[in-house]
Amino acid sequence: MNLDNPKQIAKESKSSFYYAFSLLSAPKRDAMNAVYAFCRKTDDIVDESSESDDIKYEKLKKWRIEFEKSLHGNSNYPLLNKVASIISQFNIPLDPFFELILGMEMDLKQKRYLTIEDLIQYCYRVASTVGLMCIEIFGYKNRSAKDYAVNLGLAMQMTNILRDVGKDAEKGRIYLPQKDLSHFNYSEYDLLNKNYNHYFISLMKFETERAKFYFSKANSNLDFDDKPSLFPARAMQHIYYRLLNKIEQSDFNVFDERIKVSKFEKTSIAFGVWAKYSLVY
Repeated sequence: MNLDNPKQIAKESKSSFYYAFSLLSAPKRDAMNAVYAFCRKTDDIVDESSESDDIKYEKLKKWRIEFEKSLHGNSNYPLLNKVASIISQFNIPLDPFFELILGMEMDLKQKRYLTIEDLIQYCYRVASTVGLMCIEIFGYKNRSAKDYAVNLGLAMQMTNILRDVGKDAEKGRIYLPQKDLSHFNYSEYDLLNKNYNHYFISLMKFETERAKFYFSKANSNLDFDDKPSLFPARAMQHIYYRLLNKIEQSDFNVFDERIKVSKFEKTSIAFGVWAKYSLVY
């Protein structure tokens, strides 16, 4: 990955984030590209190689040290120095960046989650933190925007988990709470072997309703005055809610196909949300 070109990192990822913030003003778009590239690189250290977890942990540790150095303008990585300048420019709190790194460490140390409370901590660290970074760039007037970012992050990460439950199982990771599996009589063996049955469908329906709850909670946190500036977050919300609906419409058969929102749909949603808030507000 070319760490000197945040824009290229964002574009090549084909992430929903790219479509959501492509309509921002140039300075904010540049800032978002840098922040996204930081998040992407942090995630890639854990997920994009066949190296041992010990080696990945050492790389993540080095990444954290380099990030700390960048805050004084002397990291060996231009990307991190760029992110540090964005942090200063937009007055972004540092905690979300370090919490994100802790979330990546959880992926190396923890392959199972006993309760929903355990899973929420993980989702906060790997997703809500990103939202807390982004809203400082987007701008907001009300402190409730922070609660919006946190709950939207939880909802989006839970949606990711539902989509990738089979893919994650191949890596030996089970994010769905162990207590939920037990409650619906769907075993870890079943999941690792991708057994698609009525127990699995019942489990997935339950988890989908939980994700919807956090989408709804995010909506309740979003103040009317903040909707125009937070349109990229709203676009992400609509894209991920569309994804959740598609998972539901497939009767939760996420083992046989990778359910996704198309590039055309993402572009249309992002433009539609931008147009709504640009023309109406």
